[in-house]
Amino acid sequence: MTKNAVVPIEIPAVPVSQHYSYPPPRGRGGNTNYPNYKKLLNQIELNGANKLNSWLDCMRASSPTQTRQNSILTFTSSPVMPDLIDETDKWIEEHPSALCKFEDIMAISKGKKIVMFLDYDGTLSPIVDDPDRAYMSESMREAVKDVAMHFPTAIVSGRCTDKVLSFVRLKELYYAGSHGMDIVGPTIGPKNMKSKTKEVLCQPASDFLPIIEEISKTLTEKTKMIPGAKVENNKFCVSVHYRCVDEKKWGTLAEQVKSVLNQYPKLRLTQGRKVLEIRPTIKWNKGNALEFLLETLGYADSNEVFPVYIGDDRTDEDAFKVLCERQQGIGILVSKVPKETNACFSLREPTEVKELLQKLAQWKPLATNEH
Repeated sequence: MTKNAVVPIEIPAVPVSQHYSYPPPRGRGGNTNYPNYKKLLNQIELNGANKLNSWLDCMRASSPTQTRQNSILTFTSSPVMPDLIDETDKWIEEHPSALCKFEDIMAISKGKKIVMFLDYDGTLSPIVDDPDRAYMSESMREAVKDVAMHFPTAIVSGRCTDKVLSFVRLKELYYAGSHGMDIVGPTIGPKNMKSKTKEVLCQPASDFLPIIEEISKTLTEKTKMIPGAKVENNKFCVSVHYRCVDEKKWGTLAEQVKSVLNQYPKLRLTQGRKVLEIRPTIKWNKGNALEFLLETLGYADSNEVFPVYIGDDRTDEDAFKVLCERQQGIGILVSKVPKETNACFSLREPTEVKELLQKLAQWKPLATNEH
């Protein structure tokens, strides 16, 4: 893999991949909340010059209503349609809880080296209105630290590496920021050194730094009159958050982003949870970051590795897809609602992620001789 390669690509469709022999072969879920997501994403052109309605539809598709989420989760307050319950039950059956299946997962990992990959927002920290306040709890930090003592562990996020590092504050981890376009290794140097540096391992989009800085400033200026809109420069990509924007203003925001993106044909649009993300048109994503880190750790063509990737966002599907194609390890989707996914297992929220990490750290001493 050439880490500095820059290859223009079209926005990929959400892939349909085969699943592992364990758990039993499954479909990709009921796709209850995003029935047109795949179709809509394919309508977005590289230069963003598509119709405004398509943008708005995508924004709505990536933002399920709170009422619908609650109805799926609780089944207590208001009546829920039987078909919705049936679809949810079917999805959970196809993507069982990683906590409930923990012993089975450990059984299929026996004799292999576990490598942990963790998304940040929505996985290690709750989704919050202000992205600058997406803090992880001390107990979550301790759980991640305990896991990293036994297994190579990486944080793979759309945030810039420095921002994620400032949130996590664990120097023994690998960090892949900007959707894997900025990968650094653990802090190096003697413990008594006051100033420690990170080893940069991979920056495949380094040529795009000036244009990313330019579009970030332009978008900040263009969107400053839209209440709640926030532009975040993530070094190798730019995030336009609309979580706090009145839905009536989404059209205005989408039009402003479109007008700016039209001037930058070397950049493309992707979407996450209530965020529009502008990225370089290179063939690099979280799946590539996973493969690069496995190669860096010496597991490029190894059958002795068991990667575990936990994430909650559509961008994490690129990593889930890689695991499916490698037929190695497992993907775990963090979601309270059924979603179309390549992951085999599920967890409902960050508190369950923490519980899984705690169980894994406790399990490791019992399996020292097996790994």
